[in-house]
Amino acid sequence: MSDQPLRTVPYEPELRVLNPATEEVVATVPAATAEDVDAAVARAAKAQSGWAALAPGDRARTLRRFAATVDAHLEELAWLEVREAGHLIGDARWEAANVRDLLDYAAGGVERLTGRQIPVQGGLDVTVLEPLGVVGVIAPWNFPMPIAAWGTAPALAAGNAVLLKPAETTPLTALRLAELALDAGLPEGLFQVLPGHGPVAGDALVEHPEVAKIVFTGSTAVGRQVAAKASARLKRVTLELGGKSPNIVFADADLETAAAAAPMSFLDNAGQDCCARTRILVQRSVHDRFLELLAPAVESFPVGDPADERTRMGPLISGSQLRRVRSYVPDDAPGIRGKAPEGPGFWFPPTVLTGVDPDARVAVEEVFGPVAVVLPFEDEADAVRLANATPYGLSGSLWTRDIGRALRVSGAVRAGNLSVNSHSSVRYWTPFGGCKQSGIGRELGPDALTAFTETKNVFISTEGPAQ
Repeated sequence: MSDQPLRTVPYEPELRVLNPATEEVVATVPAATAEDVDAAVARAAKAQSGWAALAPGDRARTLRRFAATVDAHLEELAWLEVREAGHLIGDARWEAANVRDLLDYAAGGVERLTGRQIPVQGGLDVTVLEPLGVVGVIAPWNFPMPIAAWGTAPALAAGNAVLLKPAETTPLTALRLAELALDAGLPEGLFQVLPGHGPVAGDALVEHPEVAKIVFTGSTAVGRQVAAKASARLKRVTLELGGKSPNIVFADADLETAAAAAPMSFLDNAGQDCCARTRILVQRSVHDRFLELLAPAVESFPVGDPADERTRMGPLISGSQLRRVRSYVPDDAPGIRGKAPEGPGFWFPPTVLTGVDPDARVAVEEVFGPVAVVLPFEDEADAVRLANATPYGLSGSLWTRDIGRALRVSGAVRAGNLSVNSHSSVRYWTPFGGCKQSGIGRELGPDALTAFTETKNVFISTEGPAQ
């Protein structure tokens, strides 16, 4: 446990999990204390030594069994996600399948986690990649299952133990995954879930001297706090933080396709997505035409019951998030608005604001809701200037038929992930992460396992004793 006392916070000893679509209590879960975290770290350290000593093939087979066990429970996990996070059932099925795929992909890297042989004089020099030990993963509420797996799967594959702290509002799928891990044969204590309050369980995990690395996904403000506390112990961090991603539409683009794709780029998961393209930048010469194409798609966007297969957008996660989103949208603000259910649930309609000052809060801050702004630009240089005019740099899109322009603008926009004529940001087999205030480090892709290892250099002299 940290030698610095945790601040006293009057948090409840239980977490109440609400269904965002109905506001009904789904479950209550005990909240982990700092003492619980301390005990979990001790169990994890003990389990990790045996896990790291396993033959790589055995470790890989165990992770594949975990993946197969998740696969056998996809529907159960998906409905848990619908109930605790308000996700659409189709999306929730994809998220559960993504956990399975991440485990399978990470298992494939266990036997390929190789070092190097470096030419030296007088001997042989090799590098060895060794596990860090105990890794803490602090997952968000917007995509509870897949983002938890982004850190957990490669960390386990690299030979580490994992302590996962889910968000206060969405602990249920994480707890079920921990049970499935034991069913699949992972050692007791190797993968533990610690539901709890951030300033209690989260701080204890970040500050614990025997936790070697923290993987955190969440807001930039909290990410800075995590980085500051981790730095006091020179602890490694991977941070995936906020975003305010641009969707740049040039005059030579296929406007019909770009307008048809725009709604899902910021309405997926009710806009609660760090990669959401909430700044739609449209070349002035086609600005009005683009809005004509966009309006009917937004106005008719299906919002409603997450369990209904026809729904394309569900509720926000909580009442506090709903109040936050409302604070960015004055009732008389000009723009395009869709419809949302009335009554119980945390509902906000799809909203596109026009005539917005580029420096307005809604144009530069992360709303984390189904709200986008449309900003006109003059030429390529102006588009790049506007795209980079936020503190964030996580993702973005650009639409053009000119391959030269696509390459120039992709090189000029400061973002970790860009798509041309597409809004795709995340694939588990390609790197993901941000620059500027959007984070530190990269997750996913072929190098994911190495982020959870220490490089050891070993020199073996081949020179005989002096005669």
